[in-house]
Amino acid sequence: MTQTLQKKSADATGPFLEKFGHFESGAKSPLLPLRQAGLAQFAELGFPTLHDEDWRFTNVAPLAKLSFQPMFETPSVNGAETKALNEFGFTKLAGTRLVFVNGHYSPKLSTVEKLPAGVKAGSLAAALKTDAALVEKHLGRCTPATNNAFTALNQAFFLDGALVQVPDGVEVKTPIQLVYICSAKEAGDTVQPRNLIIAGANSRVTIVESYLATTDRAYFTNAVTEIFAGDNAFVEHLKLQDEAPKAYHIAAIHGEFGRASNVTIHSFALGGKLSRNNIRTKLAGEGLECILNGLYLTRGEQLADHHMVVEHAQPHCASHEYFNGILDDKSKGVFHGRIYVHPIAQKTDAKQTNKNLLLSDDATADTKPQLEIYADDVKCTHGATIGQLNAESIFYLRSRGIGMDTARQMLIHAFAGEIIERIQCEPARELMDKLVWDRLELLHIAD
Repeated sequence: MTQTLQKKSADATGPFLEKFGHFESGAKSPLLPLRQAGLAQFAELGFPTLHDEDWRFTNVAPLAKLSFQPMFETPSVNGAETKALNEFGFTKLAGTRLVFVNGHYSPKLSTVEKLPAGVKAGSLAAALKTDAALVEKHLGRCTPATNNAFTALNQAFFLDGALVQVPDGVEVKTPIQLVYICSAKEAGDTVQPRNLIIAGANSRVTIVESYLATTDRAYFTNAVTEIFAGDNAFVEHLKLQDEAPKAYHIAAIHGEFGRASNVTIHSFALGGKLSRNNIRTKLAGEGLECILNGLYLTRGEQLADHHMVVEHAQPHCASHEYFNGILDDKSKGVFHGRIYVHPIAQKTDAKQTNKNLLLSDDATADTKPQLEIYADDVKCTHGATIGQLNAESIFYLRSRGIGMDTARQMLIHAFAGEIIERIQCEPARELMDKLVWDRLELLHIAD
């Protein structure tokens, strides 16, 4: 059995190794050893299968069968991308907006407003030419590719992405947006963005990272975002995945946070045929607070998967995970969260909650919250629920003259609102609330 799996893995990774041979000839840069290491790790790991514990609820075999076509060429921007931006509600947010088309930075579509002194927000590829020392110091530091084939693949093939650096003591008052638009023309077209966010000590910044499409092809997005927060820094990161219905979206968000920092990471998964968000945070300084907050809203045969590890590496830290899923038709939601508490991490306060609302008898949810604790003075809890709308709550609303459909819609919106209300940036919170409300109208609200 093992030999058979290894052979299938080798067959699946072969096209990627061949493409790298062509790519490598034009990738001569200080990052070439990093790329080669990523490719070697990907070749060793291969695509995960249902036999891998961390992937046993999410089958990526259809993705592995796609014809891998890295989108190396910078695309010509046309009216479709402009139309997608104009229709995207988050463009109403004030502030700098960096737009990438097929993973390549588009100055034409971007809006770079005047930022506080010392703040950098732009193309990672450009920064590799002008500020290589900064990029090389941080890139890959908190994203070990040793246990994630997709992160290793990104490390080998990424071309561009966003670099955001906020110096010590600086506050960026308006959100910085990273908008990724895919206009793939063929099934298997692949985009692999890489984002690097560095918030210095005592700094404040909000990042909104979005993924959109102008195509209906079965393309593949493989994104990696690294977040570094210095001592006493405040970082709010909001990610919206709204890919095309046939698309595959695999992403990793890795963070390393300093003493007394406050970091919140939101994940909203609305689009794509299959999506997976791997979130791993290391609480590397004492007295910090980290919140992971997310909502997955699926219908049809969509699958949305969130896999998280919160590593408590220092004492007196708090982490809280809140993830809700609303699942319709034959869709599927997966949640796997693990809180890892090191022996040194005394006085840890950690909470993990996953709640799933099934709107159809055919929808399914798999949830696996975990605690791994090696300290003896901690407060750690976890819990998960899977169910349907509360009949008593519906009866209460109907007894006050509210119709059945409206009552159900109110309860579903309130369930989603538990997650949305934790967005601290008010303009972003209002836009997300409207977007989710519009999507809820597409679900089978009627009983």
